Amino acid sequence: MKKTLLILIGAVVLIGFSLVGTYNGLVQQDQAITNQWAQVETQYQRRFDLIPNLVNSVKGLFNQEQEVFGQIAEARTRYSGAQTVDEKAAAAGEVESALGRLLVIVENYPQIKSDQAVMGLMDELAGTENRVSVERRRFNDLVQGYNTKIKQFPTNLIVGMLGFSERAYFEAVEAAQQAPEVNLGE
Repeated sequence: MKKTLLILIGAVVLIGFSLVGTYNGLVQQDQAITNQWAQVETQYQRRFDLIPNLVNSVKGLFNQEQEVFGQIAEARTRYSGAQTVDEKAAAAGEVESALGRLLVIVENYPQIKSDQAVMGLMDELAGTENRVSVERRRFNDLVQGYNTKIKQFPTNLIVGMLGFSERAYFEAVEAAQQAPEVNLGE
């Protein structure tokens, strides 16, 4: 009887340690994802800090593309008001789309393209876009590891009880699949 009781207590202790280990591992992965999203947002902020300088430089040289400038401002405002990762990702996609149209304008006008301030800002922006891409990829890698973990047996049996759920990947908005169209003949 004592032996059975000791075995039962040992099994309960092992299961308890296993649950604690699983919980702590999931907390660690969840926090890593949250931290990585903060890195993505840091790069977005860098981008948003550069955009007004680029827009103002281009505005000073070429004043006909007010629609694109307005779209950039609106998209930045939507990003500022976004609450969730999905809302922020969608707003960031809108910024990228409007920014793409602005870059087409810059490429098509030699007087803008030749301005050193604009070119310096465009180089900074290109570097920032690369950083954003890297941070998004890292975010998605962490989400993949976490989502895989919570779907594997036996973790999948207890994640709901522990308060964990699947995390969303960062996905490009549908508009990002199309090249921006700018009609410069008007």
